[in-house]
This record gives sequence, structure tokens and C-alpha cells, in this order.
Amino acid sequence: MIASHPFSTHEVTNQVPPLVDHDVADTPALVEGLLREGAQWHLEELHELGRRAGTEEAQRWGDEANANPPVLHTHDRFGNRIDEVTFHPSWHALMNVAVSAGLGATPWTQQEPGAHAARAASFFVWSHVETGHTCPMSMTYAAVPALRAEPELAEQYVPLLASRAYDPGLRPPLAKRGLLAGMGMTEKQGGSDVRANSTTATPTGDGTWRLRGHKWFTSAPMNDLFLVLAQAPGGLSCFLAPRVLPDGSRNTFLFQRLKDKLGNRSNASGELELDDTVAWLVGQEGHGVRVIIEMVAMTRMDNVAGSAAGIHAAVLQAVHHARHRSAFGGLLVDKPLMRNVLADMALESEAATTLMMRLAGAVDRGEAGDHGEQAFKRLAVPLGKYWVCKRQPSLVAEALECLGGNGYVEDSGMPRLYREAPLNGLWEGSGNVNALDILRVLARQPESLEAYAAEIEPAVAADSRLGDAWTALQKDLHDTDQLELVARRVTERLALVLQGSLLVRYAPQPVADAFCTTRLAGDRGLAFGTLPRGIDLDALIARVGLPS
Repeated sequence: MIASHPFSTHEVTNQVPPLVDHDVADTPALVEGLLREGAQWHLEELHELGRRAGTEEAQRWGDEANANPPVLHTHDRFGNRIDEVTFHPSWHALMNVAVSAGLGATPWTQQEPGAHAARAASFFVWSHVETGHTCPMSMTYAAVPALRAEPELAEQYVPLLASRAYDPGLRPPLAKRGLLAGMGMTEKQGGSDVRANSTTATPTGDGTWRLRGHKWFTSAPMNDLFLVLAQAPGGLSCFLAPRVLPDGSRNTFLFQRLKDKLGNRSNASGELELDDTVAWLVGQEGHGVRVIIEMVAMTRMDNVAGSAAGIHAAVLQAVHHARHRSAFGGLLVDKPLMRNVLADMALESEAATTLMMRLAGAVDRGEAGDHGEQAFKRLAVPLGKYWVCKRQPSLVAEALECLGGNGYVEDSGMPRLYREAPLNGLWEGSGNVNALDILRVLARQPESLEAYAAEIEPAVAADSRLGDAWTALQKDLHDTDQLELVARRVTERLALVLQGSLLVRYAPQPVADAFCTTRLAGDRGLAFGTLPRGIDLDALIARVGLPS
């Protein structure tokens, strides 16, 4: 006979409570940036979204959307081609909040100052919950500058792309309350080399074109409108192709399969065949790259925001864990070496968030006609895209390590953060593509470097380490011998000097001092947690935004 025993074999102790019911927007660098960029009017709405992002319900939506990935249905039960993708209800819940919070194209139609900065702050906050669904939001936001190359199309569709109404389902675009946009650029044979595209576009004589070819990565296949590159008689051109035509018939979008991706599993990315697909020309024939690069620039802006959010989300989890977990006779957060790690990651997060908000401000001022800000943005956005996205994977790995074995377990949320970490570095051009784009900007648009210099020089006199770094960087820039070989080095230094100048001007002195000492003067090791003696660790950790 088996002896009876209690159901509870031991008392659970020293486990960290879930990080819930906090305001994700309560982050000093984020709020200070929002105020600095003139979007004070958005503060209450931002905190409302931040509180929602911190709820258990929102976190559950993110978990469920990733645990139940989208499913492609190529045919109905009768054999008719339908090419529809179904999503878990939690995906739709996430999308509904994102659209209603104005994360689509809303800023392009707002009259308030700092509308793009306000949207960037909200994008940052809501990205903490789940990043897969922010892909369709980003493409919807970024489609507007490209569509403006064809004013008639922009007049029809921009108000619906800017709508705060989430209206899923395939119906004629102009019959819907709100629209979402996607993009089709890359192909099997070309990847980032979009000029190698083989999709063809044939004019019909009635103002429409017919597309034929394939697209290797087409995200968000249930979106309403897609900007697509294709080879027209006059060269590579940009086209707008709707999923549903104005008469209610389905346009030809033949999805072959959905990608089985490392992360971003809630979001559907498919291989698309176009066969006599109806489309409208956007901009001039042969100017496709010039048109769609306007969209790419804004999706790169969201790459920065998304990676800054991923960095911050990881640091939040690490600090929260360290404040509640005891080991070796005390709380982890009180151990000097752990505090060094946490402070170093917090410093990285502050620099990324501050840069993100400055870039968003440049979009606002550029839209208002500030030519200097337009020139600054052309250089600073790919800089931010390169560097912040590069920093995310290593930082998330370090934050996961702070949680130990608990962080390696799926339900901690850290594995999902880790799987998402490389993505922004790949989308809209890998590190090499962005570094080479920066060289092209430097060579062809000297006004962009002038605008960059005007941005950093007010801070140079305030910190000799920043001044020395700027002097060394200028020597690198003027040494044009084998410049492509050192493109990553130059890009990295440009990003670090820019981040340092922003922190010297706007962050508390302990933050600016720590950054200039470690990132510019090089007084640190290669891993996180190698800050030297004399850094105010507590001041850095306090800036993460979690209540003590």
C-alpha cells in the first residue's frame, strides 16, 4: 500500500513575481524626449497606453499570438483559390489597440506639433507587448511618403491608412473604415539587391498595369494595399496593388507558403506569386527605387524604435528579477558585479531611446519644411538603424543571462525577446547595406554631414572625450582610401558620437559621463558589465523606469 502524502511537496520561495501592472511609458528618457520634441499633448495618452502594455491581459495576448501562429488557406473546401491567412483572436486584439493608438499612418494627417515623435513613443511602448504585429503597423505608417509620389492615389488612400479604426478582412479598400499597407520588394535571386528584380509590369492602356513574378518575402498578406517593385519598359518602377479590386473581385495574390521564421511568429510572411495582378504606377516609370526608398526610410525609423523597445523590455526584466531574487546572501541587485551589468545595459537603453526620439523629432521638423532636419534625417536614420539594431541581440542575451535558467524557459518571455532580437537588423537592409547607404549619403549629399556636425558641435565643448572622438572621426571620414572596407567602423563611430552628443546635452550628468567614459573614451571591456570604477551605477539603473 502506498503511503499518503500531501499534494504540496515543498514551499516555493525566492521566485520572482511576474512583472505586471506597471506603466511601460514611465521611462525617463522616453518622457523627456517626448517633451523635448514638443509633444506634451500626447503625454496622458502615452501613459494610458503604457499602463495597458503592462497588464497581464496584454502580455497574454502576446503569448497567445506567438503560440498560435497564422495559418495560410490557399483554397476553400470547393477548390476555389482564396489565399487567406487566419490569425488567433489575440493577434486581432493587439492590432486593434495598435491601430486605435495611432501607430499606423495617423501622424501624417495630424495637425499637432510633434505628431511623429508622439507616434514613435507609443510605438516604443506598445512594442514591449509583442513585436510581430508592429510589422503591418510600420508598413502602414511608412507607405504614405511613397504614395505621395502619386497625389491621386494618396488622396484616396492616405486618410484610410491614417484611420484609427481596425477593420480586418478582404473587401474593396474604399469601402473600409481603415486600411493597412504592405510591401513587396525582395525576390529569390536578389534579396537586398532589388535592382535584380525580375517581376515584370505591363501597361494595359486604361491606366492600370499587370504584374507577373514572385516576391520572396511579403509580410502581412491580409493587408489591403501593397507597394511592389517591378520591371516596367522604362525601368524598375513602384506600383500599388490592392488585395481586392474596386469592383469587389479578388486581385491575383497567390501565396505559396508562409515562412517558418526564427521569431516574429505571430506575423505572417509569405512567398507571393503575382500573375496578371492589377496595379497602379506610383511615381515616374523607372524611378521605383527612388519612390520606395521613402517608405524604407520610415520603416528603418521603426526598426530603431522597435530595437530600442526590445532593449528596454529586456533591461526591465533583468532589473525586476535582480530586485526580487536572492543569491549568495542577499538580493542580486545589491551585488556589485550584477549592478555593473544592469547599469551598463541601462546606459545602452537610455542611449537608444534618446536617439530614437531625436530621429522622430527630425521627421516632424523635416515635414514642416526644415531642410537642415531633412538632411540630418537622411544620415541619422540609417545610422540609428545600423547601431541600435546591432546592439539589441547581445544585450538581450545578457539580460536573459541575468535571469539564469529561469530566463531560458519559454514562459519567462525572455526566449521570445531573444528570437526577435536579430530581426530589425535584417529588415530594410542588413548592417552592410545600411553602412554602404551611409557612405553614399556622405559622398552624394554633403549637406547631411553638415547637418550632423551642426547637431553635435554644441555638445563637443562640454566634454573633452566627445571632442576627441569627433576629431578622430573626422580623420576617418576624410581618409577615403578603402572607405568601403571600414564602412562599419565609420558608421559605428558616427552613431556613438551622435548618441554621446545627445546624452551630454539632455541626460543627467552621471549618464552622460558614463557614456563618454565607456563608449567614446573606451574605458570598458567588450562585454556588458565591464564599466570601470567611479561610475554612478545606481543613477543609471534608476533611469530604467521601474518603481523601486
